[in-house]
Amino acid sequence: MKILAIVGSYRKGGIVDRAVDEILASASKEGAETKKIYLIDQTIKFCTNCRSCSQQPGQDRGRCILADDMNALLEGIEGADAIVLGSPMNFWTVTAVMKTFIERLICFSYWPWGAHAPRIRNKRKRKRAVLVASSAAPALLARLSSRMIKLLKIAAGLLGAKTVGILFIGLASGKEHQEIGERYRRKARTLGIKLASS
Repeated sequence: MKILAIVGSYRKGGIVDRAVDEILASASKEGAETKKIYLIDQTIKFCTNCRSCSQQPGQDRGRCILADDMNALLEGIEGADAIVLGSPMNFWTVTAVMKTFIERLICFSYWPWGAHAPRIRNKRKRKRAVLVASSAAPALLARLSSRMIKLLKIAAGLLGAKTVGILFIGLASGKEHQEIGERYRRKARTLGIKLASS
């Protein structure tokens, strides 16, 4: 079992990063092979909406004309059995680096010129996904007043994963180096076990 985490936080060692670590550590104890990638360490160019990738027919993702780290990143995700997508909330949505990554997932859609909307190339969801988010606002308020989780679910779906768990940590900006509460740690560990189970 291979689990790959994609972290869209600007702060290594922050709330989202440490929550993802809890999930991966728990999964690792169950025998899973885990890896974490920080989007800030990758070169991911902005989608230019040229739609070159979405013109290519077939079930496999279209190839982007941009030369950066995105292709290798997607190959890593395709080789994983489960994924974790994590991002703190910035301005009521995911961070800009996570949004840039998500916009590049258009390659998983077929959208020939003249079609009114894109069509997902492969709707089969063979992977599992856990979504991790944090907010300065209380978790319930942040979830109800934003489309952040919906956006992450769409991203997971395009990557061929069904969302099996969500960890949303509220009131995450009380201190510069805030600890994760024990309740969230327990949930993170449970989600790690869930991801690692076959």
